[in-house]
Amino acid sequence: MQTPTATTIVLPATMQAVRERQGLWLMVAGGVLLGSIGVFVEEAGQHPLVTVWFRCAFGALALLLWSAATGKMQDLRLGGASLAVACATGCLMLLNWTLFFAAISRTSMGVATVVFHIQPIWVILFSAIFLREPVSKGQWLATPVALCGLALTTGLLDDMASARSASSEYMLGLLLCMGASLCYAAVTLLSKSKQAISPFALSFWQCGVGAVVLAWAPFSLGWPQQPSAWLWLAGLGVIHTGLAYVILFAGMARLTFGKIAVLQFVYPLAAVLFDWAVYGTRLSVVQLVGVALMGASVWTIRKPSGKSSLSR
Repeated sequence: MQTPTATTIVLPATMQAVRERQGLWLMVAGGVLLGSIGVFVEEAGQHPLVTVWFRCAFGALALLLWSAATGKMQDLRLGGASLAVACATGCLMLLNWTLFFAAISRTSMGVATVVFHIQPIWVILFSAIFLREPVSKGQWLATPVALCGLALTTGLLDDMASARSASSEYMLGLLLCMGASLCYAAVTLLSKSKQAISPFALSFWQCGVGAVVLAWAPFSLGWPQQPSAWLWLAGLGVIHTGLAYVILFAGMARLTFGKIAVLQFVYPLAAVLFDWAVYGTRLSVVQLVGVALMGASVWTIRKPSGKSSLSR
């Protein structure tokens, strides 16, 4: 038997370190891209349904072109139960995006994004109730902590928060965002039931379903009048669906689940920073404590669950 040399031991470790470093930066880049979604939604200034349709239409086109360029067209062909699941998740994603986009204008992009990220808690609870999946003691303990963090993040319990947080529009925005998180939790559970569907195919079909179902929206609610609005809407599809998909899943392929779970919090953090940098919206100390509690709790309850659908 050949005695291992320094080269045969060190080289694989070095290659793995490079691979993980690449994965880390890809995940960070993808999270930062997703964190800017709220800016594109706000600057486009369109009805939420029109915004969703443009994201679906441009997103489907971007993913189709990318699959053609990389020889992955075969992956998009689904049938039977797989197609039914893809279409069902597509309808839920439509509702998810519509509620989320409507919530941004009523709260802020930072608050809406952080509140939305309570959705892993719903996944754990629904999995335990409907799928009878085991839940660890730590996950049960993390759930009320996450909900307390959610309450603090909303600003409703913060005496230092602005009067806006007590307004009916702000309350409606929070409820819309909670509804969006519930829809996405349902998408996660459905996608788990058909793990034979690749994340890429699922993302494409979700966009395709949305483009078809909401084709009436711009005709009924109005087309964008400003050229700049078209650019912002195109960015939602090309950048936040097409490009973000490619970057995020390339990063995930290079990392362990534990590192992926941590790096997924780049998205809400980036959203808070974009909200502050672009619109001057600052979270209070109490809200930041809530964000920290939510982040720690959601990290605790996260566990491998097969293939993931596109995060946002």
